[in-house]
Amino acid sequence: MTKDFRATVREAVRDEALLRASLADSDIAPMLMALVQLTGDLELMDEVAPHIQGPWNFLQTVPDALKQTVRDRLVATLKDYAAHDRPAPARPTEAVLQRMMSAGVGQPVPAEYIALLLEEMSFGEADTRAVQWQRDPAQLPLQDFKVIVIGAGLGGLCAAIRLKQLGIPFEILEKNHDVGGTWLENDYPGCAVDTPNHFYSYSFHTNNRWSRHFSRRDEILAYIREVAQAYDLRPHIRFGVEAKRAVYIESTARWQVSWTDRAGLAHSAECRSLITAVGQLNRPAIPQIKGLETFRGPAFHTAQWDHQAGLAGKRVAMIGTGASGMQAGPSIVGEVAHLRVFQRTAHWAVNNPNYHLPVTQGHLWSLEHLPYYANWLRFQLFWASSDGFHASLHADPDWPTPAISLNATNHKMREMIVDYVRGELGGDEALLAKCIPGYPPYGKRMLRDNHWYKMLGRDNVALETEPISHITADAIVMKDGTVHPVDVIIFATGFQASRLLWPLEIEGTGGHTVRADWGDDDPRAYLGMTAPHYPNLFVMYGPNTNLAHGGSIIFHSECQVRYIMQALRLMIEQGVDSLEVRQDVHDGYNRRLEAKARDMVWTHPGVTSWYKNSRNRLTVTSPWRLLDYWEMTRVFDAGEFRLARRPAALDERIIPTGT
Repeated sequence: MTKDFRATVREAVRDEALLRASLADSDIAPMLMALVQLTGDLELMDEVAPHIQGPWNFLQTVPDALKQTVRDRLVATLKDYAAHDRPAPARPTEAVLQRMMSAGVGQPVPAEYIALLLEEMSFGEADTRAVQWQRDPAQLPLQDFKVIVIGAGLGGLCAAIRLKQLGIPFEILEKNHDVGGTWLENDYPGCAVDTPNHFYSYSFHTNNRWSRHFSRRDEILAYIREVAQAYDLRPHIRFGVEAKRAVYIESTARWQVSWTDRAGLAHSAECRSLITAVGQLNRPAIPQIKGLETFRGPAFHTAQWDHQAGLAGKRVAMIGTGASGMQAGPSIVGEVAHLRVFQRTAHWAVNNPNYHLPVTQGHLWSLEHLPYYANWLRFQLFWASSDGFHASLHADPDWPTPAISLNATNHKMREMIVDYVRGELGGDEALLAKCIPGYPPYGKRMLRDNHWYKMLGRDNVALETEPISHITADAIVMKDGTVHPVDVIIFATGFQASRLLWPLEIEGTGGHTVRADWGDDDPRAYLGMTAPHYPNLFVMYGPNTNLAHGGSIIFHSECQVRYIMQALRLMIEQGVDSLEVRQDVHDGYNRRLEAKARDMVWTHPGVTSWYKNSRNRLTVTSPWRLLDYWEMTRVFDAGEFRLARRPAALDERIIPTGT
């Protein structure tokens, strides 16, 4: 609990009518787990468990009478705690926690997940992902160890928070006028997160006040700004400056970073370590369609939305049907005269009943006032959104229909989505044929249905699946000669994700450059963060760290930042000038990664996506379970790196302070 346990309990029972009304409006699974944690009684849990058939709340069919029993017992338990001023109960044993977790999501939760999930749930204990000094920081040359972070999105701010906690001087270079990264840049209609918000937030700075289960862009941006304010990060950020070049100076073991400001003036500074947190989805990809430059009307990318374009009563063309298209299209269709959607390949999109729902007042109350409720909800959503179906993303070599599905579970998912889409389209089989991909589910990013299929059935919407030939001043012309007059063109065509770190120029040792080593679509890094010839450089959200099977990129960022902070701690405490991953370690990791990805859905020969390069090598997406990546990044292993130390030895006294 973030507040004092006894005070929280007293506040919860102060108004019993409010308590009971709020519990009646709250989710049963986290409520039940809170009760079990408070009482240690598993009997009622075992009675309720058979009615919990999955981690999402809409998969729980607990009878009303049984729900009421849980609520009544919870009220009585809280009143007893308050009346006797009882302290917080001891945390359940791992064996009990495993039983609770498995009951709470209606699926077996393997014991190997317990340590990870306890970190995520953070039952009012120390921030276990915060790295602590092992030597007296007062005796360390911290002021001589400046770090530059490029990017003030969620990844860069996470790094900044941890650097500040350690007292390591740092500066953030941010090309935009404010924090937020992709959530600042993308403000198209309908822009929202597709990971549940109570999980899509820092584990060490949770937010119990989300108004929706899947919040809109403005609310997410407000959260990011609140984080920057809470940790007083703005004084460390240079806004409106774009990093252009970073060169490693071998003689001084420092990076020289150059940037330009709003006025176009050039600046540079040196740092001991460089952290790039520029993201993958920040450079729009606009297809090179012949004649585009002749179009007289507004033409813009969803990430550069033209709010002055005025769509009301216009004939609008939207090219692309990925995540931003599925969110923007249904959000504008009511105001345009006609929306013509140009689709190259269909995408899979699932229905989640919570996607459009606000968070109820009772749920909000319980998150703030009911002990352990928020912790168990975070666990529930972590499990719903992460590794539960990872095994189904591997191809069964004996599966009879490998072109359209991978295995029995994957095929069942396919049939479920097809049935759902058929219902949304009102049984229009011709339109259904256009909407159902010819590759297995999850081959591309699995999207959330934002009333997309309902939109396609409207009279003022048309879905085009034939190729475009060219664009004229006022129309899009198809290869078959069909002319579609349009007033506005919207590109929902994604980003240049494969060109990681572009257009930033980075030069390491021996004349190595990122562009020469990686080309435009073949990036490789150890754990997605470090590469030979680039000492003291750490890449956040680097190669093969995008999450496509589920999870939250914030989770991956926290794993990466902990690893980076341990590396910096070692450098500072042991007087290390340069730290560079060994070539054999780097290459061995990438061989294992490619072997892991070989039979997974993202390398399916029938899928063309931004997840892989022109040679069918997976470059963007992580093939690992979240558990695997957490374990690989949990402890920094200096033996995997080449270290160059300063000659002067530092004080060897160790302070046993944990991670």
